[in-house]
Amino acid sequence: MPQPLLHDLYVRGTRRQTAQQDFVSSLRAYVLNDMANTMKSRFENKIEPGLRKSGKDAPQNGVDVHRAMKPDNYFKFYSSMRYCAQEMVWRTIGRVLNENSTDFDAKLSAVADEEDTAAGSLTLDHSLELPKNVSAIDVHLAPGGYHTAAGADGCGAGALYDQGLNIFSFGMMGANLDDIGHSMANYIRVKFPDFKPADILDLGCTIGHNTCAWAQVYPDADVTGIDVAAPCLRYAHARAVSQGTPVHFRQMNATSLDFADNSFDVVFSSMFLHELPLKDIKACLAEAYRVLKPGGLMLHMELPPNDEMEPYDSFYLDWDAYYNNEPFYKKFRDQNVSDLCTEAGFSTDRLLSFITPQYTYMSDADYVSAVSEEQAFDETTGRLAEGVQWFGFGAWK
Repeated sequence: MPQPLLHDLYVRGTRRQTAQQDFVSSLRAYVLNDMANTMKSRFENKIEPGLRKSGKDAPQNGVDVHRAMKPDNYFKFYSSMRYCAQEMVWRTIGRVLNENSTDFDAKLSAVADEEDTAAGSLTLDHSLELPKNVSAIDVHLAPGGYHTAAGADGCGAGALYDQGLNIFSFGMMGANLDDIGHSMANYIRVKFPDFKPADILDLGCTIGHNTCAWAQVYPDADVTGIDVAAPCLRYAHARAVSQGTPVHFRQMNATSLDFADNSFDVVFSSMFLHELPLKDIKACLAEAYRVLKPGGLMLHMELPPNDEMEPYDSFYLDWDAYYNNEPFYKKFRDQNVSDLCTEAGFSTDRLLSFITPQYTYMSDADYVSAVSEEQAFDETTGRLAEGVQWFGFGAWK
């Protein structure tokens, strides 16, 4: 269930609006857990045995499973429910923000009063040309995408993303939607205690929820988050100021970074690469290599690659590529991430890949114990479900 976010820009809305948010969030949880489990049971107990009975080969990959599932009425029902629930997320939050705009503007003004004493900054580039994968796609079915400056304040898309993600994730991404950032940063802190990054860069940071997590785990570091979407950056800056977390936000394309060579100790991204065409993914990784200092770390939290997953689990995770307006999603998951890193310039003996449990859902001591042993890919990796684990990959320069 969604909970009030831990910053001053959160707009809860009326009791009726709260009930609507709770319903949509519960509906998504039901679809992605109960209905998903039923669908998998149908595949294992009816559809796959039916293929064998008719003399056909068992599915070898996610595409084969998808082809076998498409005629199934339950899969059609599941997909319709999931698609509609996704649209309901945006409609519900759009209504809350529109009907409580005075409240939101007051919160934004109060945060703005704190900017003079804030250690972070916001730098926009009004000449930056938006890439078509942003401007031409309502990714995640979000109306207008995340680049449109809805609202007089010019950061409405950021507020929509933040509060929409709170409903979307039904309590599975941390109390402040920053569990991914905390899980990745704390994994590095625990596994590499002598590594003390001074300069950290977050690519495609949207509203900075995971950027702030790095700043909190490494408070002595200078942390920068970049994105092409100005509305998200305006909101990200205000969000960080409201939390007292110093982060510098800059409008910039990750395929062409306006930073000198050897500038950062960490170049990070979370759920970003799969939103890019393959040529842009390669450009981002090459740029990450360029701006990293010797001994620095490139780290990406992403969806697990298809070559590491069982056929059914690949099919399940690839649903978004077909039905959630994410055209580059599957192409990324079909890549070998080690090959992507070495093509960008990293050495094969410097590659890093791991799976981590969710840091913010356990004590630090329990987390340290959990990551002392290597975790394996399973059906919960990258999936919003009970026991979800996050996948990280990258390399040291």
